[in-house]
Amino acid sequence: MIERQNDSSDSVVMVITTFPEREKARQFGTRAVEMQLVACVNLLPGVESIYEWKGKLEIKGECLMLMKTIRGNLVELEAWVQKNHPYEEPEFLVLPAEAGSAGYLDWVRRQTGS
Repeated sequence: MIERQNDSSDSVVMVITTFPEREKARQFGTRAVEMQLVACVNLLPGVESIYEWKGKLEIKGECLMLMKTIRGNLVELEAWVQKNHPYEEPEFLVLPAEAGSAGYLDWVRRQTGS
């Protein structure tokens, strides 16, 4: 059964960030799950990123990380990412989950302490 979400503190969101290598992403994601900041992390190694940083064009291989959590964890999660991420300015993009399967959304909420 599909559940439509609102913007409450227990609504599920997905946070995107990238890492320079898979192993760092794996360690980071494991710790985020252990701390219950996120319910699940997906790692997508082998992405190629093209961007300008400090006036220089960069083309680099990265590992994309997708983190599922609740809106109420975003402030703490962002602070933790800023403190522990290897990049000087880590990507931290929040995508709302407009809807999803009720069972999965409930699972994310339970795993993140909601």
